[in-house]
Amino acid sequence: MLFSSQPKSEESDELESAVDQAISACGGDMRAAIRALIVANDYLESEVGELMKAVSHAYARGRFNSYSG
Repeated sequence: MLFSSQPKSEESDELESAVDQAISACGGDMRAAIRALIVANDYLESEVGELMKAVSHAYARGRFNSYSG
């Protein structure tokens, strides 16, 4: 996610640029862009799941503070 210290218009410009890039990468096909983003999101979610399984038991038991964003 974008940093909250940036002005709103700059955040909006960056988001719009990312949207344009995603659509452009799919040849202007918005459905293909959405499909690609869903596939990418599913992949990243599965990676997070695998990383969560790899986290040590000490960390999982709360011996360390986790970053809450």
